[in-house]
Amino acid sequence: MSSNVVKMTRMQLTAMVVGGMIGAGIFSLPRTFAGATGPLGAVVAWTIAGLGMYTLARVFQLLAERKPDLDAGVFAYAKEGFGDYPGFLSAFGYWIGSCIGNVSYWVLIKSTLGAFFPVFGDGNTVVAILVASAGIWLFHFMILRGVQQAAAINKIVTIAKVIPIIVFLVIIAFAMKMDVFRFNFYGGDLSGSIFEQVRATMLVTVFVFLGIEGASVYSRYAKDRKDVGAATITGFLVVTTLMVLVTLLPFAVMERADIAGMRQPSMAAVLEAVVGRWGAIFVSVGLLVSVLGAYLTWSLICAEVLSAAARTKDMPAIFARENANGVPSAALWATNIIIQLIVISTYWSRDAFSLMLNLTSAMSLIPFLLVAAYGLQLTRRGETYNERANERGRDMVLAILATLYTVFLLYAGGIKFIVLSAVLYAPGSLLYFWARREQGGKIFTKASDFIILGVAVVAAVVGVYWIATGYIQI
Repeated sequence: MSSNVVKMTRMQLTAMVVGGMIGAGIFSLPRTFAGATGPLGAVVAWTIAGLGMYTLARVFQLLAERKPDLDAGVFAYAKEGFGDYPGFLSAFGYWIGSCIGNVSYWVLIKSTLGAFFPVFGDGNTVVAILVASAGIWLFHFMILRGVQQAAAINKIVTIAKVIPIIVFLVIIAFAMKMDVFRFNFYGGDLSGSIFEQVRATMLVTVFVFLGIEGASVYSRYAKDRKDVGAATITGFLVVTTLMVLVTLLPFAVMERADIAGMRQPSMAAVLEAVVGRWGAIFVSVGLLVSVLGAYLTWSLICAEVLSAAARTKDMPAIFARENANGVPSAALWATNIIIQLIVISTYWSRDAFSLMLNLTSAMSLIPFLLVAAYGLQLTRRGETYNERANERGRDMVLAILATLYTVFLLYAGGIKFIVLSAVLYAPGSLLYFWARREQGGKIFTKASDFIILGVAVVAAVVGVYWIATGYIQI
């Protein structure tokens, strides 16, 4: 890292967490939840997701404090606990998942504009793709000017984008009709048990919670390592409160079926139904600010993850290159080339936003599971607990709960998206082979690595077959 890089304050790290979490997802919550469940199911889903993600946030916090030497972010914990190849898969999955998440931002931006300018359609027309491509490279060259400058801009944008959400909540709160809320409470005419309804929302909750690890990814820039954990918990509490309210309050002003039939961003459509056309315009402007801010945050995170993996020799060395401003320029170029290609591919997608949302979540589950499992491994061994040994029991409980939660998410997400993620994981392993050959070492050092690769390849073949036969719709 260049010596002229300025360190980030606790406020800036918190803004990275809030800025990463408040993006496309929160503006799509009313329709997404209404299509799966009613208020009762939403409360159960947010209780599970909130408690689960809280334990995961606490695991990030304890790892940041007890393993300050592991400052490469999410994947560093997977490598430390389970070896080089699982560490690589964690880094690659997190990186690609973040790239796909960035594509979802552009799709939602263009879909939002499509409500006012039909040429943008649902976000995947030729004009929409051209506009998104211009935006990708404008952000690219801005970020190349410096991480600290981009983080400062993100802090301002984070404050600006919270305001429309709060205004939305205040207006909807005053328009509440308890008889409508009671009618919607059990999901109305929805079929399936509460468990099935809740399960259908789990990937969505993963998507909207992505960013909780933003401070951890940028831990090497922190002025004080303790700020990483504090920023993670503060950001989590603020954003969780907003997301629960955005999900539940619309059920008190409109029937569930009507909310489920709205176009995205459904928050704009809900406010329009309550106050008229200006409500849609107001929320749409807020969404554009929010999503562009989130895109800035995630562009930084994507490049940092790839660069960190290269610095620790888990990715080819070329991605560790930095420019004079301390920005991982080679990693940023690779990130935005991938984003550009995926944006182009949305032209052939039937529901680009939903696909990007679910696939982003699925790609993030393996990295999150490995972080939780490493936290459990650390507490079971008692490593680093020579000091403050009384915290070990509490930390072990948190790690166990976080691990169980991420395992449940893999189940709730369904086999289709796990298989679809393997279509990316398997060929992505070529980067690992490249990195290992650069170092002149063995490709695999454990028998389990061969098994993991074999499972990924078989699943990838199945995934390609399912796509070709139409079993998986993209």
